[in-house]
Amino acid sequence: MTTVNLNQIELTEFIGKNDQKQHCKATFPLIGAHGSIELATVYFEIEPGDNLGMHTDSAEELLVILEGEFEATIGKSISKVVKGGIALVPKMVPHDLKNIGNTTAKVLGVFGGANNILATFDKEWLPTHSNVVDTSQL
Repeated sequence: MTTVNLNQIELTEFIGKNDQKQHCKATFPLIGAHGSIELATVYFEIEPGDNLGMHTDSAEELLVILEGEFEATIGKSISKVVKGGIALVPKMVPHDLKNIGNTTAKVLGVFGGANNILATFDKEWLPTHSNVVDTSQL
């Protein structure tokens, strides 16, 4: 059995190279490198007013809102999603989350059918100097 305590994991800070509001702290607590065979996870935190950044993922994703409130853009649809809510993002559909609340928002993303994920963002991230996140390289 593999277990992870989300309250005790180390997060990496990412910020948009040309967009200071594209900003989060994140990690991948369970991916292929950790022994997962058919799913992967991402955990991230976003401060008030910041957003994750428009991107696509190589697998379907279930977003579980653990804390806070977001404006979720999924394809052409925009909805409010709050603590306790979930949102389904189809494979390769552009999506973004913006923290519209007053506190740090926390999300667990669960990717089905794949243990490694390729996420392609519209904008480049720092410190990686890339717009691509490939969990097989972590």
